[in-house]
Amino acid sequence: MFRLSSCSFLIPALALLFLPLHAEAHFGMITPSEAIITPDTPRTIELSVRFMHPMECQYLQMEKPKRFGVFHRGRSEDLLAGLAAATGKGPGQEGSFQYWRASYSVKRPGDYVFFLEPAPYWEAAENKFIVHYTKVCVGALGLEQGWDKPIGLETEIVPLTRPYGLWTGNLFTGRVLFKGKPVPNAEIEVEYLNDASKARVSIPSDPFVTQTLRADANGVFSYAMVRAGWWGFAALRDASWKLKKDGKPRDVEIGAVYWVKTRDMK
Repeated sequence: MFRLSSCSFLIPALALLFLPLHAEAHFGMITPSEAIITPDTPRTIELSVRFMHPMECQYLQMEKPKRFGVFHRGRSEDLLAGLAAATGKGPGQEGSFQYWRASYSVKRPGDYVFFLEPAPYWEAAENKFIVHYTKVCVGALGLEQGWDKPIGLETEIVPLTRPYGLWTGNLFTGRVLFKGKPVPNAEIEVEYLNDASKARVSIPSDPFVTQTLRADANGVFSYAMVRAGWWGFAALRDASWKLKKDGKPRDVEIGAVYWVKTRDMK
Protein backbone atom coordinates (compact mmCIF):
# COMPACT_ATOMS: atom_id res chain seq x y z
CA MET A 1 0.00 0.00 0.00
CA PHE A 2 1.37 3.42 -1.01
CA ARG A 3 1.68 5.83 1.94
CA LEU A 4 2.44 9.57 1.84
CA SER A 5 4.95 10.75 4.41
CA SER A 6 4.29 13.92 6.38
CA CYS A 7 7.17 15.54 4.44
CA SER A 8 5.08 15.32 1.27
CA PHE A 9 2.79 17.93 2.75
CA LEU A 10 5.48 19.98 4.43
CA ILE A 11 7.53 20.64 1.29
CA PRO A 12 4.87 22.60 -0.63
CA ALA A 13 3.78 24.34 2.57
CA LEU A 14 7.34 25.45 3.30
CA ALA A 15 7.79 26.56 -0.28
CA LEU A 16 4.89 28.98 0.13
CA LEU A 17 6.76 30.71 2.94
CA PHE A 18 9.48 31.77 0.54
CA LEU A 19 7.28 33.07 -2.27
CA PRO A 20 7.41 36.86 -2.74
CA LEU A 21 4.37 38.34 -1.02
CA HIS A 22 4.58 41.87 -2.41
CA ALA A 23 1.92 42.64 -5.02
CA GLU A 24 2.68 45.86 -6.85
CA ALA A 25 -0.03 48.47 -6.44
CA HIS A 26 -1.70 49.83 -9.55
CA PHE A 27 -2.69 53.49 -9.77
CA GLY A 28 -4.70 55.43 -12.32
CA MET A 29 -3.06 58.81 -12.76
CA ILE A 30 -3.84 62.32 -13.97
CA THR A 31 -0.97 64.75 -13.44
CA PRO A 32 -1.28 68.34 -14.71
CA SER A 33 1.66 70.57 -15.59
CA GLU A 34 0.38 73.11 -13.06
CA ALA A 35 -1.58 72.46 -9.87
CA ILE A 36 -2.32 76.17 -9.40
CA ILE A 37 -3.06 78.72 -12.13
CA THR A 38 -2.16 82.32 -11.24
CA PRO A 39 -2.11 85.50 -13.35
CA ASP A 40 1.64 84.83 -13.83
CA THR A 41 1.40 81.19 -15.02
CA PRO A 42 0.30 79.88 -18.44
CA ARG A 43 -3.46 79.36 -18.78
CA THR A 44 -2.97 76.14 -20.80
CA ILE A 45 -2.49 72.99 -18.73
CA GLU A 46 -0.75 69.91 -20.10
CA LEU A 47 -2.21 66.71 -18.66
CA SER A 48 -0.57 63.29 -18.49
CA VAL A 49 -3.00 60.35 -18.12
CA ARG A 50 -1.28 57.11 -17.12
CA PHE A 51 -1.64 53.73 -15.44
CA MET A 52 1.43 52.92 -13.35
CA HIS A 53 3.22 51.46 -10.38
CA PRO A 54 4.16 54.98 -9.20
CA MET A 55 6.81 54.25 -6.57
CA GLU A 56 8.71 51.99 -8.96
CA CYS A 57 7.95 54.44 -11.81
CA GLN A 58 6.86 51.52 -13.99
CA TYR A 59 4.38 52.10 -16.81
CA LEU A 60 1.46 49.78 -17.60
CA GLN A 61 -0.26 49.58 -20.98
CA MET A 62 -3.31 51.88 -21.00
CA GLU A 63 -6.10 51.63 -23.56
CA LYS A 64 -8.16 54.70 -24.41
CA PRO A 65 -10.33 55.66 -21.41
CA LYS A 66 -14.10 55.30 -21.42
CA ARG A 67 -14.51 58.79 -19.93
CA PHE A 68 -12.20 61.75 -19.46
CA GLY A 69 -13.40 65.18 -18.52
CA VAL A 70 -13.33 68.16 -16.19
CA PHE A 71 -15.85 69.34 -13.61
CA HIS A 72 -15.99 73.11 -13.05
CA ARG A 73 -18.56 75.22 -11.20
CA GLY A 74 -21.19 72.48 -11.24
CA ARG A 75 -20.79 71.47 -14.88
CA SER A 76 -19.01 68.56 -16.52
CA GLU A 77 -17.13 68.94 -19.82
CA ASP A 78 -16.22 65.92 -21.96
CA LEU A 79 -12.53 65.98 -22.93
CA LEU A 80 -12.25 62.46 -24.33
CA ALA A 81 -11.85 63.55 -27.96
CA GLY A 82 -8.83 65.66 -27.04
CA LEU A 83 -6.74 62.73 -25.74
CA ALA A 84 -3.67 61.88 -27.80
CA ALA A 85 -1.78 58.60 -27.45
CA ALA A 86 1.86 58.68 -26.34
CA THR A 87 4.42 56.10 -25.19
CA GLY A 88 6.74 55.95 -22.22
CA LYS A 89 8.70 53.58 -20.02
CA GLY A 90 10.26 53.57 -16.60
CA PRO A 91 13.75 52.64 -15.44
CA GLY A 92 14.72 49.13 -16.58
CA GLN A 93 11.53 48.53 -18.55
CA GLU A 94 11.83 46.89 -21.95
CA GLY A 95 9.76 48.36 -24.74
CA SER A 96 7.34 51.27 -24.44
CA PHE A 97 3.86 51.48 -22.98
CA GLN A 98 0.89 53.52 -24.12
CA TYR A 99 -0.44 56.41 -22.10
CA TRP A 100 -2.40 59.57 -23.00
CA ARG A 101 -1.87 63.32 -23.11
CA ALA A 102 -4.22 66.29 -23.33
CA SER A 103 -4.19 70.08 -23.17
CA TYR A 104 -6.78 72.26 -21.50
CA SER A 105 -7.09 76.07 -21.51
CA VAL A 106 -8.44 77.68 -18.35
CA LYS A 107 -10.79 80.56 -19.10
CA ARG A 108 -12.53 81.30 -15.78
CA PRO A 109 -11.57 81.32 -12.09
CA GLY A 110 -12.47 78.38 -9.86
CA ASP A 111 -11.47 74.79 -9.22
CA TYR A 112 -11.10 72.39 -12.16
CA VAL A 113 -11.52 68.72 -11.17
CA PHE A 114 -10.19 66.50 -13.95
CA PHE A 115 -11.57 62.96 -13.84
CA LEU A 116 -11.03 59.62 -15.54
CA GLU A 117 -12.94 56.37 -15.99
CA PRO A 118 -10.49 54.01 -17.72
CA ALA A 119 -11.10 51.03 -19.93
CA PRO A 120 -10.95 47.94 -17.66
CA TYR A 121 -7.41 46.61 -17.26
CA TRP A 122 -7.00 42.82 -17.13
CA GLU A 123 -4.49 41.79 -14.45
CA ALA A 124 -3.69 38.15 -15.17
CA ALA A 125 -1.54 37.78 -12.05
CA GLU A 126 -4.56 38.57 -9.86
CA ASN A 127 -7.19 37.04 -12.18
CA LYS A 128 -9.32 40.17 -12.16
CA PHE A 129 -10.05 43.43 -13.93
CA ILE A 130 -9.03 46.80 -12.48
CA VAL A 131 -11.02 50.03 -12.93
CA HIS A 132 -9.70 53.14 -11.16
CA TYR A 133 -11.87 56.26 -11.10
CA THR A 134 -9.23 58.97 -10.86
CA LYS A 135 -9.35 62.68 -9.98
CA VAL A 136 -7.02 65.66 -9.61
CA CYS A 137 -7.89 69.30 -8.88
CA VAL A 138 -6.32 72.43 -10.36
CA GLY A 139 -7.05 75.69 -8.56
CA ALA A 140 -7.38 78.67 -10.90
CA LEU A 141 -7.09 82.43 -10.38
CA GLY A 142 -7.89 82.58 -6.69
CA LEU A 143 -11.53 81.41 -6.63
CA GLU A 144 -11.22 78.41 -4.33
CA GLN A 145 -14.61 76.83 -4.96
CA GLY A 146 -15.43 73.26 -5.95
CA TRP A 147 -12.56 71.16 -4.62
CA ASP A 148 -14.61 69.76 -1.72
CA LYS A 149 -17.63 68.62 -3.78
CA PRO A 150 -18.33 65.10 -5.13
CA ILE A 151 -18.74 64.87 -8.90
CA GLY A 152 -20.88 61.71 -9.12
CA LEU A 153 -18.40 58.94 -9.96
CA GLU A 154 -19.29 55.41 -8.87
CA THR A 155 -16.60 55.67 -6.22
CA GLU A 156 -14.47 58.72 -5.43
CA ILE A 157 -12.35 60.45 -2.82
CA VAL A 158 -13.64 63.87 -1.78
CA PRO A 159 -10.91 66.01 -0.17
CA LEU A 160 -11.41 67.53 3.26
CA THR A 161 -8.05 69.25 2.88
CA ARG A 162 -7.75 71.76 0.03
CA PRO A 163 -5.87 69.60 -2.51
CA TYR A 164 -3.49 72.27 -3.84
CA GLY A 165 -1.11 74.76 -2.22
CA LEU A 166 0.31 71.96 -0.06
CA TRP A 167 3.69 72.07 1.62
CA THR A 168 5.85 69.01 2.20
CA GLY A 169 4.78 67.55 5.55
CA ASN A 170 1.16 68.69 5.25
CA LEU A 171 -1.60 66.29 6.22
CA PHE A 172 -4.00 65.30 3.43
CA THR A 173 -7.47 64.27 4.60
CA GLY A 174 -10.19 62.82 2.40
CA ARG A 175 -13.49 60.93 2.56
CA VAL A 176 -14.15 57.80 0.51
CA LEU A 177 -17.56 57.60 -1.17
CA PHE A 178 -19.26 54.72 -2.96
CA LYS A 179 -22.43 55.63 -4.85
CA GLY A 180 -22.41 58.90 -2.91
CA LYS A 181 -22.25 57.30 0.55
CA PRO A 182 -19.25 57.19 2.94
CA VAL A 183 -17.35 53.87 3.05
CA PRO A 184 -16.58 52.81 6.64
CA ASN A 185 -13.10 51.33 7.20
CA ALA A 186 -12.14 51.68 3.54
CA GLU A 187 -8.72 50.31 2.64
CA ILE A 188 -6.39 53.06 1.35
CA GLU A 189 -3.14 52.61 -0.54
CA VAL A 190 -0.70 55.52 -0.82
CA GLU A 191 2.22 55.86 -3.23
CA TYR A 192 4.66 58.57 -4.21
CA LEU A 193 5.43 59.16 -7.87
CA ASN A 194 9.13 58.27 -7.80
CA ASP A 195 9.84 60.21 -10.97
CA ALA A 196 12.86 59.13 -12.99
CA SER A 197 13.43 62.73 -14.11
CA LYS A 198 14.81 63.71 -10.69
CA ALA A 199 16.66 62.15 -7.77
CA ARG A 200 14.72 58.99 -7.00
CA VAL A 201 13.87 57.62 -3.57
CA SER A 202 15.65 54.36 -2.75
CA ILE A 203 13.35 51.58 -1.54
CA PRO A 204 14.77 49.60 1.42
CA SER A 205 12.20 46.78 1.23
CA ASP A 206 8.74 45.99 -0.15
CA PRO A 207 6.63 47.52 2.66
CA PHE A 208 8.08 50.95 1.80
CA VAL A 209 6.64 50.84 -1.73
CA THR A 210 2.95 51.13 -0.84
CA GLN A 211 1.74 52.68 2.40
CA THR A 212 -1.52 51.13 3.65
CA LEU A 213 -4.11 52.54 6.04
CA ARG A 214 -7.80 52.35 6.91
CA ALA A 215 -10.46 55.03 6.87
CA ASP A 216 -12.54 55.52 10.00
CA ALA A 217 -16.22 54.67 10.45
CA ASN A 218 -17.16 57.75 8.39
CA GLY A 219 -14.87 56.91 5.50
CA VAL A 220 -12.34 59.60 6.51
CA PHE A 221 -8.56 59.08 6.34
CA SER A 222 -5.45 61.25 6.75
CA TYR A 223 -1.84 60.93 5.62
CA ALA A 224 1.23 63.18 6.03
CA MET A 225 3.26 63.62 2.82
CA VAL A 226 6.97 63.71 3.61
CA ARG A 227 8.52 64.60 0.24
CA ALA A 228 7.86 67.15 -2.48
CA GLY A 229 6.12 65.83 -5.58
CA TRP A 230 2.98 63.93 -6.57
CA TRP A 231 1.19 61.65 -4.09
CA GLY A 232 -1.58 59.21 -5.02
CA PHE A 233 -4.34 57.89 -2.74
CA ALA A 234 -6.35 54.84 -3.83
CA ALA A 235 -9.40 53.48 -1.96
CA LEU A 236 -10.00 49.94 -3.19
CA ARG A 237 -12.97 47.57 -3.08
CA ASP A 238 -14.51 44.72 -5.06
CA ALA A 239 -17.24 45.73 -7.49
CA SER A 240 -20.71 44.22 -7.18
CA TRP A 241 -20.56 43.47 -10.92
CA LYS A 242 -18.31 41.31 -13.05
CA LEU A 243 -16.77 41.52 -16.52
CA LYS A 244 -16.20 38.64 -18.92
CA LYS A 245 -12.79 37.34 -19.94
CA ASP A 246 -12.54 34.33 -22.27
CA GLY A 247 -16.29 33.89 -21.90
CA LYS A 248 -16.16 33.65 -18.09
CA PRO A 249 -17.29 36.26 -15.53
CA ARG A 250 -14.33 37.74 -13.65
CA ASP A 251 -14.00 39.85 -10.51
CA VAL A 252 -13.46 43.59 -10.81
CA GLU A 253 -11.47 45.78 -8.43
CA ILE A 254 -12.68 49.37 -8.43
CA GLY A 255 -10.63 52.17 -6.96
CA ALA A 256 -11.26 55.79 -6.03
CA VAL A 257 -7.95 57.54 -6.77
CA TYR A 258 -6.90 61.10 -5.96
CA TRP A 259 -3.62 62.90 -6.73
CA VAL A 260 -2.12 65.89 -4.92
CA LYS A 261 1.21 67.72 -5.24
CA THR A 262 3.42 69.05 -2.45
CA ARG A 263 6.25 71.60 -2.53
CA ASP A 264 9.19 72.21 -0.22
CA MET A 265 9.33 75.43 1.80
CA LYS A 266 12.27 77.60 0.78
